[in-house]
Amino acid sequence: MEKIYLSDSGPKVSNAIYGFWRWEDNTADDTTKMERIVNLCLEQGINTFDHADIYGGYTCEASFGQLMRRKSFKREDVVLFTKCGLSIPHPSRPEIRVSHLDTSAAHVTKCAEQSLRNLQTDYIDIFLLDRVDPLSNLEETALALEKLRSSGKVRNIGVANFTVFQHQLLASYLRKVPIVTNHIELNLLNTTALDNGQLDYIKQRYMRALAAAPLAGGRIQNGTDGVALRVRQKLEDPRKPRFVYVSHEHGEYRVR
Repeated sequence: MEKIYLSDSGPKVSNAIYGFWRWEDNTADDTTKMERIVNLCLEQGINTFDHADIYGGYTCEASFGQLMRRKSFKREDVVLFTKCGLSIPHPSRPEIRVSHLDTSAAHVTKCAEQSLRNLQTDYIDIFLLDRVDPLSNLEETALALEKLRSSGKVRNIGVANFTVFQHQLLASYLRKVPIVTNHIELNLLNTTALDNGQLDYIKQRYMRALAAAPLAGGRIQNGTDGVALRVRQKLEDPRKPRFVYVSHEHGEYRVR
């Protein structure tokens, strides 16, 4: 599989990325299944894996780390993303009572250090800040991110689900460190990024977007709502239309 640069500052990743977003608690503990999937990805040329501290009930990173410890593959053969910012309640985290955002400098540093331990690696290829906590001091957070990068623990900084203005604000604070990508949802059922400036700004900064949920979480294939049904009908049309565009106009979705 072709490898591409995420931005003019790097890094190089596989065109397709395997993400652990939808792994549940009972699945994430199955290291045998994870090892089989990771090796299958590597055989197909997919060497980039997307994590977050909360995935799989806060267990996916640790399960992946067990594969690293067993040397199922070489560290230099994989590119690892992970992210932090969103905290959700879970039995393993009794201190978290409600879902909330925390992008404070202290929390970001703590999460990065924990992710390194979980993944059993010395560095994270791309560390993403997931959304912005409006109560945190983003300038302090930027300084913490710069320290993580200068220490070598994090090689690249990215963001996830940032608006254009949030992206611009963080970039203004990260004067010596480029932001290499914005991880956004983009698929045939959610084209918001085409209209709200996110994709345009990503291009302006000479970056590539990370398109999360490209199949809309299975909705394109199995969805029963009106929009999903119309898009699927277009995709299955034997006349093979050259493109399908879903737009949001005057409160309604239109399929062209």
